[in-house]
Amino acid sequence: MRLFTAIEISPGVKDDFRNDVKNNLRALLDRLRPAAKLTKLSWTRLDNLHITTKFIGEWPEDRLEEMKRALLSIGSPGAIQVSISGLGWFPNARNPCVLWAGVKAGEELRHLAQATDVAVHATGVAREDREYSPHLTLARIRDRMPSDALNKLRSVIDSLGPAEFGSFRATEFHLYLSAAGKYTKLAQYALTQRHGLA
Repeated sequence: MRLFTAIEISPGVKDDFRNDVKNNLRALLDRLRPAAKLTKLSWTRLDNLHITTKFIGEWPEDRLEEMKRALLSIGSPGAIQVSISGLGWFPNARNPCVLWAGVKAGEELRHLAQATDVAVHATGVAREDREYSPHLTLARIRDRMPSDALNKLRSVIDSLGPAEFGSFRATEFHLYLSAAGKYTKLAQYALTQRHGLA
């Protein structure tokens, strides 16, 4: 089993169309796809967009309950206010492999990622050796892009102006299974205490 933990992208503030994160990201991808039709970009399905907090990797199926219990030890660190804004490339715009949208969530998200790293390390998963850099992967470039196609795509992105996609309040995170290009939720963990519930 290939596992990771992540925060699902919520639509945003109800009844505020401008702050509908998923709708705004859908509109962005609809504008970018025609400009990239001659490239070999692999676009992320909107339903698959998430903010990874810990990539666990391969994990034995017979130890799944152990992993679920380890994640319960994180407790309820509190809701996280998340804003999605900005676009960029990994590793850089001259030799891109990934097109991403930026995630701003302050120290709360970083603390959740660190707590998750500690919790799963107790089960034998390796600790992260890189600084946590939250983002949404919008597309992956499988083969080297022709320079004219890349320039066209960059020109469209530059013409968009400030890339602000909205914000939402995350109140839970999930353990996911990644298989055959699909992400399946295996467990849900509240970030906030649910008063009145046992």
